[in-house]
Amino acid sequence: MAGRTGAQHLGDALKALGTEVVFGLPGVHNLPLWEALAETGIRIVGVRHEQTAGYAADGYARATGKLGVALVTTGPGAANTLGAVGEAMASAAPVLVIATDIPSTLKRPGVVRGVLHETSDQQAMFAPVTKAGFTVHRADQIGTTVHRASRLALMPQTGPVYLGIPTDYLREVTAPSGPPKPLAERVLDLPDLARASDLLANARRPLIWAGGGALRSEAGEAIGKLAERLAAPVITTFAARGLLPLDHPCLAPNPVHAPEVGELWDEADVVLAIGTDFDGLMTQNWLMPAPRKLIAVNVDAADAAKNYKPDITLVGDARRVIESLRPESRPGLDELTVRLASIGRRVRQRVRTEEPQAADFLSTLEEVLPEPSMLVTDMCVAGYWIGGFHRVRGPRKLAYPMGWGTLGYGFPASLGAAASGNGRVVCVAGDGGFLYAVGDLATLAEEQLPVTVVVVDDGGYGMLRYDQDQEGLPHRGVDWDSPDFVGLARSFGVHADRVSGFGRAFRRLLSEFIESDEPNVLVVRAKLKPPVNTSPRWPRKPR
Repeated sequence: MAGRTGAQHLGDALKALGTEVVFGLPGVHNLPLWEALAETGIRIVGVRHEQTAGYAADGYARATGKLGVALVTTGPGAANTLGAVGEAMASAAPVLVIATDIPSTLKRPGVVRGVLHETSDQQAMFAPVTKAGFTVHRADQIGTTVHRASRLALMPQTGPVYLGIPTDYLREVTAPSGPPKPLAERVLDLPDLARASDLLANARRPLIWAGGGALRSEAGEAIGKLAERLAAPVITTFAARGLLPLDHPCLAPNPVHAPEVGELWDEADVVLAIGTDFDGLMTQNWLMPAPRKLIAVNVDAADAAKNYKPDITLVGDARRVIESLRPESRPGLDELTVRLASIGRRVRQRVRTEEPQAADFLSTLEEVLPEPSMLVTDMCVAGYWIGGFHRVRGPRKLAYPMGWGTLGYGFPASLGAAASGNGRVVCVAGDGGFLYAVGDLATLAEEQLPVTVVVVDDGGYGMLRYDQDQEGLPHRGVDWDSPDFVGLARSFGVHADRVSGFGRAFRRLLSEFIESDEPNVLVVRAKLKPPVNTSPRWPRKPR
């Protein structure tokens, strides 16, 4: 590979890593990368805002488990990705942000000279929202640094990594440096495994709490077998929805916020927590009592202990650790299955009684979504219902931005998920969140991505409106006159239609839209009450 430009070395490295698609926006500093990537055959999805590039890379990563790559230009282009990168960090999505920087020949240490797009320390902007950052200091380092940054992004706990490259290095002709050294594999602690197995075998009411780390390690089958062996219910976090099959006899059917499911937590004498940090959203800001006994499985001992203190910490990959646990079998599986089925019926009836529109919405999604499809939601009331109560059919079939809680995630992330080639993607967004990236309807039309966007138009910020209503406050900043979303989508060349409510007309049109080979937008005029898994309605209250 001698005598190739830095941009070509970057393309070669991404190709060697198996990269199939990147998401980016061209700028004067990064144009050589577009040419170099075209030579490799890697697909470049050009977007209309750098934030979309970050979210699309995140959506691709969540849909596939592979590295998502965002390609942006210097200064403001890089800065525009920060909200999306923060969501990837909080949700452990493996994303590589490749940003150009000003030419090395024009940079003067400690001085901002006023070069176009110059930032005093571009890498430092990304420090709070990334696992790590790299800035290339020689053109021949580009290939090796791409490999190193990508490997780090994919290493548990996965997450986003920043890579900055001074633009002059992209045109410099150089020989590549060698590949990075392989990493040593972690050795499991056998005595702790034995202690954990004994504690689980002797538990009267064991419970398994599975988080995003369990899903990312593909530990579902191992966890399912262990749960049956222990006759233990399995509660999944928002990030682990779809970990177990819907008909698994141990799967708790709803989030722990539902009081009926919360009882399982309260009565458990041993909790096995897998790939989770017990964040505030899942524990209702830690109003859930600490477990009587806690066994934590995590790649990071500090992460495992930061909210509830474990009695035993098993450090390692979730699937490998769970497959190594050998507790004796316990009776009670049939009894547990009957109880969980009863919990599911009671929760569904309560949803039907409290918010019939939400019940109709959820039942329609369950009925019309085809098997390979994926749901991507935004931070909106309809998305909260999906995140808590939609019956997710398998791993990586739901992307829900409850890591950092970034409004505007849904639509741009759905573009990345659809670019994975894994089937149709249905995006559910509110009118407010959809407007964040509405310009990328152009990307949707240009790339002909298989996305159906459901825009739930309640004329403003519905969740914030509910908060003001609960406090008896007048509406300020939460209501507006919505644009003509149907006309807007059609102006980009995207088929669109509208409907009122979640009744038969919604079911018919959603079915038609999903069966289409083209992208489309369905606007639903409706207002929903927030579900119990949103903070204003958490059942546990401070004493």
